Amino acid sequence: MSTKRDKFTSEDYYYMNHAINLAVERNGFTGLNPSVGCVVVKNNKIISFGQTGFKGRPHAENVALKTCKKKDLKGSTIYVTMEPCTHHGKTPPCTDLIVKSKIKRVIYSIEDVDIRTKNKAHTLLKSKKIITSRGLLKNKTKKIYKNYFEHKKNEKPFIVSKLACSKDYLTSSRKKFITNEYSRKVSHLFRYYYDAILVSSKTANADKSVLSCRIEGLENHSPLRLIIDRELKIIKTSPVINDSRRKNTIIFHNSKNKKKINYLKSKGIKLEYVDLDNNGQLNLKKVFYNIYKIGISSVIVEGGKSLTKNLLKNNLINEFYLFRSNKNLKKIGKNKINDLMKKINNLFKRKENIDTFLNGDEIIRYF
Repeated sequence: MSTKRDKFTSEDYYYMNHAINLAVERNGFTGLNPSVGCVVVKNNKIISFGQTGFKGRPHAENVALKTCKKKDLKGSTIYVTMEPCTHHGKTPPCTDLIVKSKIKRVIYSIEDVDIRTKNKAHTLLKSKKIITSRGLLKNKTKKIYKNYFEHKKNEKPFIVSKLACSKDYLTSSRKKFITNEYSRKVSHLFRYYYDAILVSSKTANADKSVLSCRIEGLENHSPLRLIIDRELKIIKTSPVINDSRRKNTIIFHNSKNKKKINYLKSKGIKLEYVDLDNNGQLNLKKVFYNIYKIGISSVIVEGGKSLTKNLLKNNLINEFYLFRSNKNLKKIGKNKINDLMKKINNLFKRKENIDTFLNGDEIIRYF
């Protein structure tokens, strides 16, 4: 049985692309709320636009409509990248604002997955005699909301894991760095883009990294720091325990060591006790559920081989990035990951080389 499809003009595509650009620009900075772009058009001219606020509020429709006079909004068309909300949350429904504004036509790209709103806006708006269409550039907006769909459906953040290795697939070296400076800058962009960064205490102790974004101008967008540390083996001299961002750090553990617990708390570190799984490891599904509950929508995991294997075993990774050097380490390297890469190739259906200028290094995305 075929279904009737909404018809769109070339102008509709043009204005929805503007809304999509607004959503992309704010994507990753709206907490658990989706990043939505909105454009209001009258007489073939943009009269207002909006995007979701940082941390998720105000909503894009609210921003766009509040900056217009009611007389200007009457008879206009509003383009929104996601179905306008119909439910009362911390703010009134965006559909209420649309109806009150006397807007003539609403076009949105993709349905919300939030059960409080899903597929309700279309019926509601049409019942108010507003011309309502959906599905415009849906495949394009779907990519924007992969993080949002993941945590909304599964109550866990969107999890991206990455590893750096040599050309001969070794992950450890006597040298400090395996990949070159260009790869490392891309790695820091990841830290800028995701809400939180997660490592094991073993990695934190070995690398002595501050787990921050160190690209000039983006330092203030460094992610929340998360550490998997079953027995609280994080060393007292670790930068994550002593630097100015220590209060932006959470350690997930299963320790009864009151002395270490009290010491870490005295430094301002947040501690989360998590039960063990059947293999005697921290229950990673519970870890990520707790992470989701504090409002984190996306996590970049910079773990070593062991943590990555555990994540794969629990089917928790949504995307994997391999940063591969163009140089062989041979005898100065160790920790071959051929077995790990075999598992990754089996688990992920698609892969692509990221087109960047890395002076010989390469980045491969598995998804």
